[in-house]
Amino acid sequence: MLEELATQVFWLNLLKIIGVNIILSGDNAVVIALAARSLPAKQQKAAVLWGSGAAVLMRIVLTIFAVALLTLPWLKLIGSLLLFWIGVKLLIPGDEDENISASDNLMAAIRTILIADLVMSIDNVIAVAAAAQGSYTLLVLGLAISIPLVIFGSTLLLTLMERWPVIITIGGGLLGFVAGEMLVTDPVLKGPLAGLGVLFDAEGKPRVAGGLSLEIMVGLAGAAFVIALGMWIAKKKTPGAKTANS
Repeated sequence: MLEELATQVFWLNLLKIIGVNIILSGDNAVVIALAARSLPAKQQKAAVLWGSGAAVLMRIVLTIFAVALLTLPWLKLIGSLLLFWIGVKLLIPGDEDENISASDNLMAAIRTILIADLVMSIDNVIAVAAAAQGSYTLLVLGLAISIPLVIFGSTLLLTLMERWPVIITIGGGLLGFVAGEMLVTDPVLKGPLAGLGVLFDAEGKPRVAGGLSLEIMVGLAGAAFVIALGMWIAKKKTPGAKTANS
């Protein structure tokens, strides 16, 4: 574990996990606020605390399963395609969710938060599992750091996103980068990539001419792809309106 903590890759992946968590958890913060908005002030705090805590525990369990599943052939390919779609979707303006009903009962509000968070956390779970790259140490540490940032910072982030929409574009690009990295590390691609002249280092990481990391190259291409496609679709969907990077 100490050797893992001493590597530059570990800290870069940790930053990716924190970034992905913050970017993708804004909607969850909105759900919590909507579900608890009709409660008395004291119960609102309790709903946010218990609802967030239970949702976080549920997300940790789901993410641990996702990390294990992503070691199987083909699942990284499927997960990367899902992440590309999530990244593009993030850049497309959508309607506010009006299906989250407020509740005047504490337990009902917590139940609403849990159900909504379960449905909405699929993107977060896949993205964090991909960024962890099989490291449970990285996964637990990344989530532990992200939890207080998500709970206390999501509302602030939503305000910042409204003021500086470029943050949304950066978030979409980050998801595209993680998806690109994950894509080329699926075990089923090792043979075809080797046939194209790609070399693999001692850790099994794909390298191209000059020792350049294929993961980083495809990650950058993935980020560019998500941003370009997302902005193009957003422009078509809302002609004359501001897109995510304006």
